[in-house]
Amino acid sequence: MNQAEHVLILGIVWPEPKSSAAGHRMMNLIRLFQAEGWKVSFASPAAPGEFSSNLDQLGIDTYNIQVNRSEFDQFVQDLNPTIVLFDRFMMEEQFGWRVAEQCPKALRVLDTEDLHCLRRTREKAVKEGRLFETNDLLEEEISKREIASILRSDLSLIISEYEMNLLRDLFDVDSEVLCYLPFMENAIDENATYDVPGFKARRHFITIGNFSHKPNLDSVIYLKQEIWPLIHQKLPEAEMHVYGAYPTQQVEQMHDPAKQFHIKGRADDAESVIKNARVMLAPLRFGAGLKGKLLEAMRCGTPNVATDIGAEGMVSERRWSGFIANRPEVFAKRAVQLYTDPEEWRNSVDAGCHIINEKFADTSHHNDFIKRLKIINQNLAEHRKHNFTGSMLMHHTMASSRYMSRWIEEKNKK
Repeated sequence: MNQAEHVLILGIVWPEPKSSAAGHRMMNLIRLFQAEGWKVSFASPAAPGEFSSNLDQLGIDTYNIQVNRSEFDQFVQDLNPTIVLFDRFMMEEQFGWRVAEQCPKALRVLDTEDLHCLRRTREKAVKEGRLFETNDLLEEEISKREIASILRSDLSLIISEYEMNLLRDLFDVDSEVLCYLPFMENAIDENATYDVPGFKARRHFITIGNFSHKPNLDSVIYLKQEIWPLIHQKLPEAEMHVYGAYPTQQVEQMHDPAKQFHIKGRADDAESVIKNARVMLAPLRFGAGLKGKLLEAMRCGTPNVATDIGAEGMVSERRWSGFIANRPEVFAKRAVQLYTDPEEWRNSVDAGCHIINEKFADTSHHNDFIKRLKIINQNLAEHRKHNFTGSMLMHHTMASSRYMSRWIEEKNKK
């Protein structure tokens, strides 16, 4: 691997770092590649949105591509990237076989963002009114698709330690094709945390999250129906401020000033609104990966109450930046306690600083990722020999997808 690496990112959408944690992570990856002096190109079948980052201003070549179109073959062959990063497994399904065919020496990296099979299987359990069990994953079609995508890739980025263990223990995925890469954060000077607004200077509760993400929408409905009435009964003067990009009509209809439940919509400055709230609430009933809203709250010195799923992969040495609770009555009780107890609040702020510094400000994760890319690319043929299952899956995917894609392309011409 030389200094003139060319990374092509195939994005499912254009990154919106102020709209979602996924967008924030994508921009961090781009900056990480650029810090190495590598050229970065970005291509997506989606159209850029109003809030998408202007990648051209960052010196990134951008392209629009289409699925099931043979023009992509010539495009990627001409571009000739040395590394191709797929933004979620659906992009690897669509374009992975074409990249393997046209650029066989390019290292293929899958950024899972979070395990979609875990999130959707948990969602299914919630809708069916039952507890999620890990073995449920083995029965779902999406698990087969996502794990196959991970195996076909030369390296997959996993954001959560919980998901790393799940892939190794339940699905028997070899660690050689996995790379733990959590959110990348700057260390916090724990003495400087006192510069953020203190307990008395803050008011109200906050929750935040992109409403196009189903776990966020469900958590707000759950909050409004099951948890907030209990909090409001104890703290009638406190307000619940609900922020998030892309609020639907269903979300807007939950606006209820009489009950101090306020739908605020997109936050132009998320840091400011979080920093001035006293407590963050994250009653997530399903989901996967790491929760950007909770990391942002820790950065802003805002304690939180979260569910086990919300805190998953983020707890450090059994410390949490607030409370973890799963039942509505316990969740509400802890929210009231955190809102009214200055000492508990202060201890939770300190715990948040500890979590960021211990788990997310460790640059060794970033360095390990870049090192892994270099080592694998120097020994790519040998690396692929050791992943025979992945090579076998790619062989059959290329055979089946090639003809299906051509059939769809011809059909669309009619």
